Amino acid sequence: MSLAADPRFYYLHNFRKALAWIGERHADLLDAREQAFLHAFDALEWSAQALLVRIIMRKGVHFRASKLNYQEIGCCRQAAAPLLANGWVVDDAPLQLDEVLGLLRKDEIVASFAAQLSDRRARKDDLALQLAEHFEDSRPFASWCPTLDDALYSLTIDDLSERLRLMFFGNLRQEWSEFVLADLGIFRYESVDFPADSRALRCRADVDDYLHLQRCREVFEAGEASTELLALIDSRHYANPYIAERRAKLLFRIGQHLERCTEFELALQVYADSGYGAARQRRIRVLERTLRYQEAFKLASQALSEPSSDGELQLAERALVRLSRQLGLPVAKRSKAAAPARLDLHLPKAPMLAVERLVQQHLQCSDAPVHYVENTLICSLFGLLCWPAIFAAVPGAFFHPFQHGPADLLTAEFYSRRRALFADCLAQLDDDRYRDSIRQTYHAKFGIQSPFVHWGVLNATLLEQALDCLPAAHLQAWFRRLLGDIQANRSGMPDLIQFWPEEKRYRMIEVKGPGDRLQDNQRRWLAFCAEHGMPVDVCYVQWADA
Repeated sequence: MSLAADPRFYYLHNFRKALAWIGERHADLLDAREQAFLHAFDALEWSAQALLVRIIMRKGVHFRASKLNYQEIGCCRQAAAPLLANGWVVDDAPLQLDEVLGLLRKDEIVASFAAQLSDRRARKDDLALQLAEHFEDSRPFASWCPTLDDALYSLTIDDLSERLRLMFFGNLRQEWSEFVLADLGIFRYESVDFPADSRALRCRADVDDYLHLQRCREVFEAGEASTELLALIDSRHYANPYIAERRAKLLFRIGQHLERCTEFELALQVYADSGYGAARQRRIRVLERTLRYQEAFKLASQALSEPSSDGELQLAERALVRLSRQLGLPVAKRSKAAAPARLDLHLPKAPMLAVERLVQQHLQCSDAPVHYVENTLICSLFGLLCWPAIFAAVPGAFFHPFQHGPADLLTAEFYSRRRALFADCLAQLDDDRYRDSIRQTYHAKFGIQSPFVHWGVLNATLLEQALDCLPAAHLQAWFRRLLGDIQANRSGMPDLIQFWPEEKRYRMIEVKGPGDRLQDNQRRWLAFCAEHGMPVDVCYVQWADA
């Protein structure tokens, strides 16, 4: 069997596919070093290619030769020779003491540093403390452990690998292992056409900007939120909306941190610079905390007149009530949504069972089944009916074969860019076509990754009961609300749904255990359901043995 057909090299085949994709679609983003790597890698023997990919896919950058045991590769030292010649790995990288100790077993530490250890029976962490006072310099692995018959290979192209991965996936969240998961059938992805110009990063500057923000994010997550870091984040102009959104979200997270640290003035500045969806509401709260009620009132009034979402509208209304009282202004009366029907239950506590499952079991009966669906059922039905619109090959939405949904899913442009496509999908709700369409998509696409369809919950029985009992008008209303704000409205739906198949009716049930209260997004969904005449009960559970 040729190496090209050997299934043991699946990871190498996949990596080569990714490099070919990058070379074909991102050639203009590559610098001389990256172009040279693609050409030189392709010219290597397969064993050397395979070893490099194995190293790249492992965590860290330092690897002992004795730990690189791969049957399909053979002798790793022989395979490593071309990698050393190209400088992609080195065998003499200077290491600090802690780096060396992290690569050694306890018995190897004792053997290599016996002369400096006062207590050789101590734990490994304590051995490190004993040695720390003796060594402050850096030296190669062979100098640290001359008695060990081993070599250490250190990856020198980790940054290059990261950049290539970013170009391919358009993010650093996904690893090269996505190929493996797809090959094993753990993940399946929709086949989408990729226009030649469809990619997340459009120019070399986009790649640099993404990596710059990534480094800033890592500094922040390591515990720093200084003015110097803020200056670094804002030191560039981010023309790419995809990257500008990442900047906005990072600044928002930093603003939250500063707010928690009571650095209010800086938090206000960061929130204002962010432009992230929830930043205006946080500014209102900070202004309230610093007793700047007039400024907070003005900002809340702006949010009320032009809210970015239903959630912001809800919070702005509350803020104006509080601020009006502080400023001695008349409090505008808000129209209250009709209270949902209330269901009170006293149930025996079951420590191993969630309260929602207890209520499900209590209400369950043969002619009125109850399903624990929370946010999954409505989202899944929407995802099945609107599959063609969601996975349409809109420019910039899909740029590699391992996307579970379009890249612009949570942006304000998602719906507007596909308005006509969604109109065609939702028009099926005006007659009986939607039922067949949803069924056909369910069977044709079963198991394929989707940002809406929850295959683990939506079985054939639940699907048929939902299609029989949920009115098309209610589906239409739910789906349009989802499209209004996908990020906010994908959550907050009632926990349970009960069907009466013979009567073709249903009710949804939001479950609240002892001491639990309705959350804001749940209140918005309940108000929406009441407005459209959708049957919803709020079930309050008390423990029978309390």
